[in-house]
Amino acid sequence: MSKPVILTGLRANNNLTIGNYFGGMLPIIDMAKNRSADYQVNMFIPDLHSITTPVDYSAINAQILLTAKHFVAAGLPLDNPDIHLYRQSYISAHSELTWILDCMTGIGEMNRMTQFKDKSGTIGDERVSVGLFNYPVLMAADILLYGSEYVPVGDDQTQHLEFTRDIGERMNKNFGDIFVIPKAVKEQHKFFGKEQGLRIKDLQDPSKKMSKSDESGKGVIFLSDTPEAAARKVMSAVTDEKAYVRFDRENQPGISNLLEILALLQSRDIKEVVAEFEGQTLYGDFKAIVAEEVRRFLIDFQKKLHAVDDTVVMKKLEASEKALAVTANATLLRTQQAVGLRPGK
Repeated sequence: MSKPVILTGLRANNNLTIGNYFGGMLPIIDMAKNRSADYQVNMFIPDLHSITTPVDYSAINAQILLTAKHFVAAGLPLDNPDIHLYRQSYISAHSELTWILDCMTGIGEMNRMTQFKDKSGTIGDERVSVGLFNYPVLMAADILLYGSEYVPVGDDQTQHLEFTRDIGERMNKNFGDIFVIPKAVKEQHKFFGKEQGLRIKDLQDPSKKMSKSDESGKGVIFLSDTPEAAARKVMSAVTDEKAYVRFDRENQPGISNLLEILALLQSRDIKEVVAEFEGQTLYGDFKAIVAEEVRRFLIDFQKKLHAVDDTVVMKKLEASEKALAVTANATLLRTQQAVGLRPGK
Protein backbone atom coordinates (compact mmCIF):
# COMPACT_ATOMS: atom_id res chain seq x y z
CA MET A 1 0.00 0.00 0.00
CA SER A 2 1.48 3.31 -1.06
CA LYS A 3 -1.04 5.45 0.80
CA PRO A 4 -1.97 5.55 4.50
CA VAL A 5 -5.23 3.73 5.19
CA ILE A 6 -8.58 4.94 6.49
CA LEU A 7 -10.90 2.11 7.52
CA THR A 8 -14.60 2.22 8.32
CA GLY A 9 -17.33 -0.39 8.63
CA LEU A 10 -20.81 -0.29 7.09
CA ARG A 11 -23.10 -2.40 9.25
CA ALA A 12 -25.24 -4.78 7.18
CA ASN A 13 -28.80 -3.74 7.91
CA ASN A 14 -31.56 -2.96 5.42
CA ASN A 15 -33.85 -1.26 7.93
CA LEU A 16 -32.13 2.12 7.70
CA THR A 17 -33.68 5.43 8.74
CA ILE A 18 -33.22 9.00 7.53
CA GLY A 19 -31.14 9.43 10.68
CA ASN A 20 -28.77 6.72 9.44
CA TYR A 21 -28.73 8.36 6.02
CA PHE A 22 -27.81 11.88 7.16
CA GLY A 23 -25.87 10.93 10.29
CA GLY A 24 -23.93 7.94 8.99
CA MET A 25 -24.07 7.29 5.26
CA LEU A 26 -23.51 10.78 3.87
CA PRO A 27 -20.61 11.67 6.22
CA ILE A 28 -18.87 8.38 5.38
CA ILE A 29 -19.34 8.91 1.65
CA ASP A 30 -18.16 12.52 1.82
CA MET A 31 -15.12 11.43 3.82
CA ALA A 32 -14.29 8.72 1.28
CA LYS A 33 -14.58 11.04 -1.70
CA ASN A 34 -12.72 13.92 -0.08
CA ARG A 35 -9.89 11.84 1.39
CA SER A 36 -9.27 9.30 -1.39
CA ALA A 37 -6.74 11.50 -3.16
CA ASP A 38 -4.36 11.19 -0.22
CA TYR A 39 -5.55 8.00 1.51
CA GLN A 40 -6.65 4.50 0.66
CA VAL A 41 -10.20 4.20 1.98
CA ASN A 42 -11.28 0.71 3.07
CA MET A 43 -15.06 0.47 3.53
CA PHE A 44 -16.08 -2.98 4.70
CA ILE A 45 -19.38 -4.62 5.48
CA PRO A 46 -18.82 -6.36 8.85
CA ASP A 47 -20.95 -9.43 8.30
CA LEU A 48 -19.06 -11.40 10.96
CA HIS A 49 -19.93 -8.72 13.51
CA SER A 50 -23.56 -8.93 12.39
CA ILE A 51 -24.00 -12.42 13.85
CA THR A 52 -22.67 -11.63 17.32
CA THR A 53 -26.31 -11.19 18.38
CA PRO A 54 -29.35 -13.20 17.23
CA VAL A 55 -30.51 -12.16 13.75
CA ASP A 56 -32.48 -13.52 10.83
CA TYR A 57 -29.62 -15.55 9.39
CA SER A 58 -31.51 -16.33 6.19
CA ALA A 59 -31.59 -12.60 5.35
CA ILE A 60 -27.92 -11.71 5.95
CA ASN A 61 -26.68 -12.28 2.42
CA ALA A 62 -29.42 -10.16 0.88
CA GLN A 63 -28.87 -7.45 3.50
CA ILE A 64 -25.17 -7.25 2.66
CA LEU A 65 -25.90 -6.50 -0.98
CA LEU A 66 -28.68 -4.09 -0.06
CA THR A 67 -26.37 -2.21 2.31
CA ALA A 68 -23.85 -1.76 -0.47
CA LYS A 69 -26.58 -0.60 -2.85
CA HIS A 70 -27.80 1.98 -0.31
CA PHE A 71 -24.35 3.53 -0.18
CA VAL A 72 -24.09 3.58 -3.95
CA ALA A 73 -27.53 5.20 -4.24
CA ALA A 74 -26.40 7.81 -1.71
CA GLY A 75 -23.42 8.71 -3.89
CA LEU A 76 -20.54 6.31 -3.17
CA PRO A 77 -18.40 6.14 -6.34
CA LEU A 78 -17.55 2.59 -7.42
CA ASP A 79 -15.04 3.65 -10.07
CA ASN A 80 -12.54 5.16 -7.63
CA PRO A 81 -9.59 2.72 -7.32
CA ASP A 82 -8.63 4.14 -3.91
CA ILE A 83 -12.03 3.41 -2.38
CA HIS A 84 -12.48 -0.28 -1.58
CA LEU A 85 -15.82 -1.89 -0.73
CA TYR A 86 -15.64 -5.42 0.62
CA ARG A 87 -17.25 -8.08 2.78
CA GLN A 88 -15.42 -8.96 5.98
CA SER A 89 -16.08 -12.70 5.89
CA TYR A 90 -14.86 -13.03 2.30
CA ILE A 91 -11.30 -12.34 3.48
CA SER A 92 -10.56 -15.22 5.85
CA ALA A 93 -7.55 -13.47 7.38
CA HIS A 94 -10.00 -11.51 9.56
CA SER A 95 -11.04 -14.69 11.38
CA GLU A 96 -7.55 -16.21 11.46
CA LEU A 97 -5.86 -13.15 12.90
CA THR A 98 -8.64 -12.83 15.47
CA TRP A 99 -7.78 -16.26 16.89
CA ILE A 100 -4.12 -15.36 17.27
CA LEU A 101 -5.02 -12.07 18.97
CA ASP A 102 -7.51 -13.94 21.18
CA CYS A 103 -4.67 -16.03 22.50
CA MET A 104 -2.76 -12.88 23.41
CA THR A 105 -5.73 -11.18 25.12
CA GLY A 106 -6.68 -11.48 28.77
CA ILE A 107 -10.19 -12.22 30.02
CA GLY A 108 -9.88 -9.21 32.29
CA GLU A 109 -9.38 -6.90 29.30
CA MET A 110 -12.60 -8.09 27.71
CA ASN A 111 -14.47 -7.95 31.00
CA ARG A 112 -13.73 -4.24 31.17
CA MET A 113 -15.46 -3.51 27.86
CA THR A 114 -18.49 -1.40 28.74
CA GLN A 115 -20.28 -1.91 25.43
CA PHE A 116 -20.40 -5.67 26.02
CA LYS A 117 -21.95 -5.06 29.42
CA ASP A 118 -24.54 -2.72 27.91
CA LYS A 119 -25.49 -5.04 25.05
CA SER A 120 -25.44 -8.27 27.02
CA GLY A 121 -27.69 -6.74 29.64
CA THR A 122 -30.49 -6.43 27.08
CA ILE A 123 -30.16 -9.99 25.76
CA GLY A 124 -30.00 -12.28 28.79
CA ASP A 125 -27.09 -14.46 29.94
CA GLU A 126 -28.14 -17.65 28.14
CA ARG A 127 -28.29 -15.89 24.77
CA VAL A 128 -25.11 -13.84 25.09
CA SER A 129 -22.58 -15.26 22.65
CA VAL A 130 -18.85 -15.61 23.02
CA GLY A 131 -18.74 -13.68 19.74
CA LEU A 132 -20.30 -10.64 21.39
CA PHE A 133 -17.80 -10.90 24.25
CA ASN A 134 -15.00 -11.26 21.69
CA TYR A 135 -16.18 -8.43 19.42
CA PRO A 136 -13.30 -6.03 20.24
CA VAL A 137 -10.67 -8.61 19.22
CA LEU A 138 -12.27 -9.08 15.80
CA MET A 139 -12.46 -5.31 15.46
CA ALA A 140 -8.75 -5.11 16.26
CA ALA A 141 -8.03 -7.65 13.52
CA ASP A 142 -10.14 -5.65 11.06
CA ILE A 143 -7.98 -2.59 11.72
CA LEU A 144 -4.53 -4.15 12.09
CA LEU A 145 -4.72 -6.32 8.96
CA TYR A 146 -4.47 -3.31 6.67
CA GLY A 147 -2.21 -1.01 8.65
CA SER A 148 -5.13 1.33 9.20
CA GLU A 149 -4.02 4.58 10.79
CA TYR A 150 -7.37 6.31 10.85
CA VAL A 151 -10.68 4.78 11.96
CA PRO A 152 -13.70 7.05 12.54
CA VAL A 153 -15.23 5.87 15.81
CA GLY A 154 -18.15 7.06 17.89
CA ASP A 155 -18.02 7.38 21.65
CA ASP A 156 -19.25 3.79 22.05
CA GLN A 157 -16.26 2.47 20.09
CA THR A 158 -13.39 4.47 21.59
CA GLN A 159 -12.64 1.78 24.17
CA HIS A 160 -12.36 -0.78 21.37
CA LEU A 161 -9.94 1.41 19.44
CA GLU A 162 -7.75 1.81 22.50
CA PHE A 163 -7.76 -1.97 22.92
CA THR A 164 -6.65 -2.28 19.29
CA ARG A 165 -3.73 0.00 20.03
CA ASP A 166 -2.89 -1.97 23.20
CA ILE A 167 -2.91 -5.41 21.56
CA GLY A 168 -1.02 -4.12 18.52
CA GLU A 169 1.69 -2.55 20.65
CA ARG A 170 1.88 -5.68 22.83
CA MET A 171 2.39 -7.88 19.78
CA ASN A 172 5.05 -5.55 18.40
CA LYS A 173 6.88 -5.49 21.73
CA ASN A 174 6.80 -9.26 22.17
CA PHE A 175 7.30 -10.43 18.60
CA GLY A 176 8.88 -7.61 16.60
CA ASP A 177 7.51 -4.98 14.26
CA ILE A 178 4.32 -6.63 12.95
CA PHE A 179 1.57 -4.01 12.96
CA VAL A 180 1.01 -0.36 12.13
CA ILE A 181 -0.67 1.10 15.22
CA PRO A 182 -3.76 3.26 14.61
CA LYS A 183 -3.73 6.81 15.88
CA ALA A 184 -5.07 7.52 19.36
CA VAL A 185 -8.68 8.60 19.85
CA LYS A 186 -7.74 12.25 20.32
CA GLU A 187 -5.87 12.25 17.00
CA GLN A 188 -8.75 10.45 15.30
CA HIS A 189 -11.17 13.16 16.41
CA LYS A 190 -8.79 15.86 15.25
CA PHE A 191 -8.44 14.19 11.84
CA PHE A 192 -12.12 13.52 11.21
CA GLY A 193 -13.57 16.31 13.33
CA LYS A 194 -15.64 15.61 16.41
CA GLU A 195 -19.01 17.28 16.18
CA GLN A 196 -22.08 16.77 18.31
CA GLY A 197 -23.69 14.93 15.43
CA LEU A 198 -27.21 14.85 14.19
CA ARG A 199 -30.12 15.16 16.55
CA ILE A 200 -32.91 13.53 14.53
CA LYS A 201 -35.42 12.36 17.09
CA ASP A 202 -38.36 10.00 17.12
CA LEU A 203 -41.45 11.71 15.70
CA GLN A 204 -43.67 10.28 18.43
CA ASP A 205 -41.21 10.66 21.29
CA PRO A 206 -38.77 13.50 20.54
CA SER A 207 -36.95 12.84 23.80
CA LYS A 208 -35.21 9.84 22.20
CA LYS A 209 -33.19 9.26 19.05
CA MET A 210 -34.93 8.02 15.91
CA SER A 211 -33.97 4.35 15.97
CA LYS A 212 -34.38 1.50 13.49
CA SER A 213 -35.08 -0.81 16.45
CA ASP A 214 -38.26 1.08 17.35
CA GLU A 215 -40.99 -1.56 17.70
CA SER A 216 -43.94 0.44 16.39
CA GLY A 217 -42.10 2.32 13.65
CA LYS A 218 -44.64 5.16 13.94
CA GLY A 219 -42.04 7.72 14.92
CA VAL A 220 -39.36 6.52 12.54
CA ILE A 221 -38.91 7.36 8.85
CA PHE A 222 -37.31 4.38 7.14
CA LEU A 223 -35.63 4.65 3.77
CA SER A 224 -37.89 1.76 2.73
CA ASP A 225 -41.12 3.56 3.71
CA THR A 226 -43.43 4.53 0.90
CA PRO A 227 -43.19 8.30 0.40
CA GLU A 228 -46.87 8.66 1.27
CA ALA A 229 -46.56 6.64 4.49
CA ALA A 230 -43.55 8.68 5.56
CA ALA A 231 -45.43 11.92 4.90
CA ARG A 232 -48.29 10.70 7.09
CA LYS A 233 -45.84 9.99 9.91
CA VAL A 234 -44.65 13.59 9.74
CA MET A 235 -48.20 14.91 9.79
CA SER A 236 -48.90 12.87 12.94
CA ALA A 237 -45.66 13.91 14.66
CA VAL A 238 -45.99 14.94 18.30
CA THR A 239 -45.59 18.70 18.82
CA ASP A 240 -46.80 20.76 21.81
CA GLU A 241 -49.53 23.07 23.02
CA LYS A 242 -47.63 26.32 22.49
CA ALA A 243 -48.95 26.66 18.91
CA TYR A 244 -46.06 28.63 17.46
CA VAL A 245 -42.94 27.48 15.68
CA ARG A 246 -39.75 28.06 17.64
CA PHE A 247 -36.39 26.30 17.79
CA ASP A 248 -36.14 25.23 21.42
CA ARG A 249 -34.95 21.64 21.92
CA GLU A 250 -35.73 21.64 25.64
CA ASN A 251 -39.22 23.15 25.68
CA GLN A 252 -40.38 22.39 22.13
CA PRO A 253 -38.49 19.24 21.12
CA GLY A 254 -41.07 18.06 18.55
CA ILE A 255 -41.12 21.25 16.51
CA SER A 256 -37.34 21.63 16.88
CA ASN A 257 -36.89 18.12 15.50
CA LEU A 258 -39.02 18.93 12.46
CA LEU A 259 -37.03 22.11 11.86
CA GLU A 260 -33.79 20.14 11.88
CA ILE A 261 -35.19 17.49 9.54
CA LEU A 262 -36.29 20.21 7.13
CA ALA A 263 -32.84 21.83 7.23
CA LEU A 264 -31.20 18.50 6.37
CA LEU A 265 -33.60 17.72 3.55
CA GLN A 266 -33.13 21.17 2.01
CA SER A 267 -29.36 21.26 2.65
CA ARG A 268 -29.73 24.54 4.51
CA ASP A 269 -28.31 25.91 7.72
CA ILE A 270 -30.67 25.40 10.65
CA LYS A 271 -30.51 29.14 11.46
CA GLU A 272 -31.79 29.98 7.99
CA VAL A 273 -34.71 27.57 8.30
CA VAL A 274 -35.59 28.85 11.77
CA ALA A 275 -35.56 32.43 10.52
CA GLU A 276 -38.04 31.51 7.79
CA PHE A 277 -40.57 29.65 9.92
CA GLU A 278 -40.17 30.93 13.47
CA GLY A 279 -43.35 32.42 14.84
CA GLN A 280 -45.78 30.61 12.55
CA THR A 281 -48.87 29.62 14.50
CA LEU A 282 -50.29 26.89 12.27
CA TYR A 283 -48.45 23.68 13.03
CA GLY A 284 -50.40 21.81 10.37
CA ASP A 285 -49.14 24.09 7.61
CA PHE A 286 -45.55 23.74 8.81
CA LYS A 287 -45.84 19.96 9.10
CA ALA A 288 -47.21 19.81 5.56
CA ILE A 289 -44.06 21.51 4.25
CA VAL A 290 -41.83 19.05 6.09
CA ALA A 291 -43.96 16.10 4.99
CA GLU A 292 -43.70 17.14 1.34
CA GLU A 293 -39.91 17.43 1.60
CA VAL A 294 -39.74 13.95 3.14
CA ARG A 295 -41.95 12.57 0.39
CA ARG A 296 -39.80 14.11 -2.35
CA PHE A 297 -36.60 12.89 -0.72
CA LEU A 298 -37.81 9.29 -0.56
CA ILE A 299 -39.12 9.34 -4.13
CA ASP A 300 -35.72 10.50 -5.34
CA PHE A 301 -33.65 8.15 -3.15
CA GLN A 302 -35.74 5.08 -3.91
CA LYS A 303 -35.52 5.83 -7.62
CA LYS A 304 -31.71 5.93 -7.33
CA LEU A 305 -31.69 2.73 -5.26
CA HIS A 306 -33.80 0.92 -7.86
CA ALA A 307 -31.36 2.01 -10.58
CA VAL A 308 -28.29 0.54 -8.86
CA ASP A 309 -27.06 -2.46 -10.86
CA ASP A 310 -26.48 -5.54 -8.67
CA THR A 311 -23.88 -6.85 -11.10
CA VAL A 312 -21.82 -3.67 -10.90
CA VAL A 313 -21.91 -3.72 -7.09
CA MET A 314 -20.87 -7.39 -6.98
CA LYS A 315 -18.03 -6.68 -9.38
CA LYS A 316 -16.75 -3.93 -7.05
CA LEU A 317 -17.05 -6.17 -3.98
CA GLU A 318 -15.16 -9.02 -5.61
CA ALA A 319 -12.43 -6.77 -7.03
CA SER A 320 -11.85 -5.12 -3.64
CA GLU A 321 -11.81 -8.46 -1.87
CA LYS A 322 -9.23 -9.84 -4.30
CA ALA A 323 -7.00 -6.79 -3.93
CA LEU A 324 -7.24 -6.47 -0.15
CA ALA A 325 -6.80 -10.19 0.49
CA VAL A 326 -3.21 -9.76 -0.70
CA THR A 327 -2.53 -7.18 2.01
CA ALA A 328 -4.48 -9.05 4.69
CA ASN A 329 -2.79 -12.37 3.95
CA ALA A 330 0.64 -10.76 4.05
CA THR A 331 -0.11 -9.32 7.51
CA LEU A 332 -1.47 -12.66 8.67
CA LEU A 333 1.59 -14.55 7.44
CA ARG A 334 3.89 -12.05 9.13
CA THR A 335 1.99 -12.62 12.38
CA GLN A 336 1.98 -16.40 11.97
CA GLN A 337 5.74 -16.36 11.43
CA ALA A 338 6.24 -14.13 14.46
CA VAL A 339 4.37 -16.48 16.82
CA GLY A 340 5.87 -19.66 15.32
CA LEU A 341 2.90 -20.98 13.33
CA ARG A 342 4.83 -20.64 10.06
CA PRO A 343 8.54 -20.91 9.34
CA GLY A 344 10.29 -17.56 9.25
CA LYS A 345 12.00 -16.12 6.25
